[in-house]
Amino acid sequence: MSIERIECGPRMSKAVVHGNTVYLAGQVADKTAGSSVGEQTREILGIIDALLAKAGTDKTKLLSANIWLTDIATFAEMNSVWDGWVAEGCSPARATVQAQLAAPQFKVEIAVIAAR
Repeated sequence: MSIERIECGPRMSKAVVHGNTVYLAGQVADKTAGSSVGEQTREILGIIDALLAKAGTDKTKLLSANIWLTDIATFAEMNSVWDGWVAEGCSPARATVQAQLAAPQFKVEIAVIAAR
């Protein structure tokens, strides 16, 4: 089976397709880094939409999601954006945890796996 790498860099690829499964690396905010969890979540979900499209799929085919928050007290704020984004009837298996992220301006990171 072939492996397709999307936006492949020296350290990681933003997405990898193997067969009919699409694996996204953890995505963090770029333009809204340092902003609220809600704003960062909104940007990250847009990034995820774009990467899934490049891989030939979309959010209706999500299988799983992992979400990391620097402060679990922002769980409801992140969920308010997530709930408006996830396609009705297509909610993936999901885990959300509190964790220290790579840099202090990042408050949320999201990684997903989808079918193609």
